[in-house]
Amino acid sequence: PFTIPSASMEPNLYEGDYIVVSQWAYGYSKYSSGLPINLPLGEDRVFGRAPNRGDIVVFKLPRDDKTDYIKRVIGLPGDQVQMIANRLHINGQPVEDVIVSQGEVNDIFGPRPVTQMRETLPGGKTITIQDFGPGGDLDDTPVYEVPAGHYFMMGDNRDNSIDSRVQESAGVGLVPDENLVGKAEIIMFSWEPGASLF
Repeated sequence: PFTIPSASMEPNLYEGDYIVVSQWAYGYSKYSSGLPINLPLGEDRVFGRAPNRGDIVVFKLPRDDKTDYIKRVIGLPGDQVQMIANRLHINGQPVEDVIVSQGEVNDIFGPRPVTQMRETLPGGKTITIQDFGPGGDLDDTPVYEVPAGHYFMMGDNRDNSIDSRVQESAGVGLVPDENLVGKAEIIMFSWEPGASLF
């Protein structure tokens, strides 16, 4: 089990949610053995399986190899990922998005408009993202080339996520395969407004 530490995955996972992570979904590595000790696997993944684009993944932060992060796999090895005018582009093509709802949230920044959109990633997986509109720091980025053995991760709360769009010295950067802990499978308990224990 893992607890969601921040709002970076809203509207799909809320801060404080309890989730179950399958530590062997992508094979065995020094971070996904599920044992209290690290097995001598080196930097390799045994019986490895690649995550799919759109999977929600727990991984060790590359810059310290200790902190657990949870984000969505957006870029696979060989991909080019870029944000242009608040829209995700993968391999030079804009990702289809459709507005689902618009509203207002009142958070630490005060009341502000929020839009939920449904994105259809290459391969057909559909996800819901949350956005606070254009003009955010991460709404226009350079092209990120995803090298072999690495993944590009993004939060679903696009304007409130430190993810692969932020270089490894201050953010996440590109995530090596061996840092994958596992795939988020089940929400055991959610703090979503209106959620019930039953």
